[in-house]
Amino acid sequence: MKLQVSNTNTPVWRDITIKSDLPSQLKPLEIMSRNLWWVWNSEGKSLFRDLNPDLWRSVGENPVMLLQRLGFERVQEIINDSSLLARINSVYEKFQEYISKPMRKDIPSVSYFSMEYGLCNALKIYSGGLGVLAGDYIKEASDSCVDMTAVGFLYRYGYFTQTLSMDGQQIANYEAQNFNELPIEQVTDENGQPMILEVPFPNHVVYSHVWRVNVGRMKLYLMDTDFDKNSEYDRQITHQLYGGDWENRIKQEYMLGIGGILMLQKLGIESDLYHCNEGHAALLNLQRLVDYVQNRNLDFQTALEIVRASSLYTVHTPVPAGHDYFDEGLFGKYMGKFPEKLGISWAELMNMGRENPNSDERFSMSVFALNTCQEANGVSWL
Repeated sequence: MKLQVSNTNTPVWRDITIKSDLPSQLKPLEIMSRNLWWVWNSEGKSLFRDLNPDLWRSVGENPVMLLQRLGFERVQEIINDSSLLARINSVYEKFQEYISKPMRKDIPSVSYFSMEYGLCNALKIYSGGLGVLAGDYIKEASDSCVDMTAVGFLYRYGYFTQTLSMDGQQIANYEAQNFNELPIEQVTDENGQPMILEVPFPNHVVYSHVWRVNVGRMKLYLMDTDFDKNSEYDRQITHQLYGGDWENRIKQEYMLGIGGILMLQKLGIESDLYHCNEGHAALLNLQRLVDYVQNRNLDFQTALEIVRASSLYTVHTPVPAGHDYFDEGLFGKYMGKFPEKLGISWAELMNMGRENPNSDERFSMSVFALNTCQEANGVSWL
């Protein structure tokens, strides 16, 4: 029995973002702060640092926060410093020259999927080598004018900040990221409202906002489920990198692979090649199979050949613990409807993720990636 203990109306909160306006002379700084080109361009990085070295360090080398927190007096000093203004304009001209160079048309376009991207300290969406490699991939693609689109998650808490207790024990502090202070831009619809991606999960829909990270010439699109249109359980999908139990993990990988393909379709992006960075994103090929079977009326084997011919898989570790395996019951809870969509049996779908078909092995995302990608490569010879 529930008792009413208050007649007060439940408060309805709204986010209000207040942004300071920089003088027109400093608009180039604002534009460059929203593109991570400065991360690997020494002139761009040193320019932001020299605006206020102490503040640059205190904001974690985040140019967006730097510009938001520049005091009025410092802004006036910059405007009155003709040599510094000339330097700003010089760097901005090089930036514009860089991003205006067209993409190559003589090589395939690529959609690149990864759970993490190590791009800069300010954007906490990575944890280690896998993410750093992914970040380097898209930086190099930008430099090489490869028409690549990257897909990932915008984590609310990112990785933890480590502190030590009085007795020397590690304490993991997860600090929420304020998206308004990051070098990212929210993707909006034709009405200027935040774009909402709808991803059909079993028996319900998970909604996602989409954020864009400009990485030189590249676009990295990040999904974010942490808003009030979702249940508290679905909001947690993009809370932490590799966070939660196995059920949250399969929800993350469902969202990355299947949701990622649906996001690209909503954005009107179609690529020649789909690159799966580790097995986390392998379900992208499951959604691609469904699209070929249902939308183009192909039989399953023909669809599989087309998907394999346009898919690449990168594996990072030969250690079994580095690969995700899902119990058949848990996998079936989320993937149970896909065999009917593909015109195959449940056993056939499970066998695509087993080293030994028709065994009782768990479903391996890495085995599924190998079975649906024509080429696979590792980050080491081993």
